[in-house]
Amino acid sequence: MAFALSPGVSVVEKDFSAIVPAVSTSAGAFAGNFAWGPVLEPTTITSENNLVERFGRPNDSNFESFFTASNFLSYANNLLTVRIDGDEYKNAVSSGTAIKIKNSEEYITQYSNGQATVGEFAAKYPGTLGNSLLVSMADSATYDSWTYKDNFNGKPSTSVYANAMKGNLVNDELHVIVIDQLGLFTGTPGATLEKFAFVSKASDSKLSDGTNNYYKDVINSDSKYIWWMDHPDGMVDWGTTVVNATGGSYDTLSSAITRQLSGGTDDVNSSDYASRQMEGFNLFVNSDLYDISLVIAGKASTVTATSIINNLVEVRKDCVAFISPQDTTGTAIVGSDSTAISKLTAYRDALPSTSYAVIDSGFKYQYDRFNDKYRYVPLNGDIAGLCARTDYTDDPWFSPGGFTRGQVKNVIKLAVNPNKTQRDQLYVKGINPVVSFPGQGTVLYGDKTMLAKPSAFDRINVRRLFIVLEKAIATAAKFQLFEFNDPFTRAQFKNLVEPFLRDVQGRRGIIDFRVVSDETNNTGEVIDNNQFVADIYIKPARSINFIQLSFVAARSSVSFNEIGA
Repeated sequence: MAFALSPGVSVVEKDFSAIVPAVSTSAGAFAGNFAWGPVLEPTTITSENNLVERFGRPNDSNFESFFTASNFLSYANNLLTVRIDGDEYKNAVSSGTAIKIKNSEEYITQYSNGQATVGEFAAKYPGTLGNSLLVSMADSATYDSWTYKDNFNGKPSTSVYANAMKGNLVNDELHVIVIDQLGLFTGTPGATLEKFAFVSKASDSKLSDGTNNYYKDVINSDSKYIWWMDHPDGMVDWGTTVVNATGGSYDTLSSAITRQLSGGTDDVNSSDYASRQMEGFNLFVNSDLYDISLVIAGKASTVTATSIINNLVEVRKDCVAFISPQDTTGTAIVGSDSTAISKLTAYRDALPSTSYAVIDSGFKYQYDRFNDKYRYVPLNGDIAGLCARTDYTDDPWFSPGGFTRGQVKNVIKLAVNPNKTQRDQLYVKGINPVVSFPGQGTVLYGDKTMLAKPSAFDRINVRRLFIVLEKAIATAAKFQLFEFNDPFTRAQFKNLVEPFLRDVQGRRGIIDFRVVSDETNNTGEVIDNNQFVADIYIKPARSINFIQLSFVAARSSVSFNEIGA
């Protein structure tokens, strides 16, 4: 406490209630090709319906990405999703040559002041889906003959705000409607997507509750489908403040503005797909910005998978990548013969050894309800999903494999369904077989990481156990920074960590532990270098991979004790 200069009472409150916090273990991360949505902007998706709403439906060029994400979401509800970039991406526009607006950041920095000459509106995101959009608006002068007037409750006129600020200023209101003209979003041509009623031409217009009512800002903040790009030609006072508007009335339209957007494209060239995918995954490298635990590779070549391992999970060291082998042509490896097994092992042999990645045995065949087709889809979304579901039902340090926790959903058949001999070949290589058993479902039948060295870390449950421990304890340890390295601080740290580890031990995650933080490892040299050292020893619990059952037959006259029972 501070030294008092005169008699008095000081009240000091100290907090010794700090704990080791819970950390996220079920958040997924994925970068893939989608038909709609922001480009290179991680977006949290919680369900398949949310995925469709934000990134569009699957088609023949992106179904692997869509269903990889969708399959993960059938087990969990937290997926940071990135739509990868493409050279041919363009946003549909009202007129002129289409442009690319990847995401909201790019719009704000490059186009929010009407810098592009593409007419009044542009599709919110790149893609051919934008060509389905029709945007129409009318004001007081054009409402009576407007095709879409029956979608609104009344005629636009003068806002309450304009009357209050400048009583003789009129006609600042207008209506805007967004139509799915071609039916690519809803399946119903001409369906109404959005309506913006009684918005204002005045840049400072407010509603009675204080929210912004300027039509440009309302569209940009609330629309899921379009950006504002410019005022209509000749409307010189649109966008001015009420006080600064000239004359007694805002400029009015001579006829309603109706624009069918066009020029949108969304092709991702197969030749640069890997580099685009790596660009998307690299966004997740910053662990301070993105809290993720499960990295889903989706459709990934050996080049992409190696990049995810070397440049993402091995750099962060707080998440695990999930990978599915594919053919050199980028398609599913199909069949259960020696050739298919050789292709699986060749894919694995091209990747590095790491405990921060898990590889399965390929693809599954599933139904695409959006297009009434069957598709081969990588299994890694499901395997990551099994880990997320295990977090909810048990704990991250439980194995996601086996009949109890390893049931894979939505499987018509497997591209490769290995037999016992083939499973032995795959497991030696660190490939976790996914197997369909008649009457018992499709099961993840292994729990190895891709670590080649024999170690506790060659199991998924051990690797994820240590990620939880390291992440949680490191977060708690931050609050020891700038404290004194003395017996009090060291004891405080031990009293913080040991209850947490006892709890994990009670939940079957570890067999035993010890925390050492005293003068033996915090020597004078360590203290003089402004460092603090704690050594945490862990005996992890191991999952059962092999079961031996011995059946011994004995004569009726023999005691079991005599034969070692």
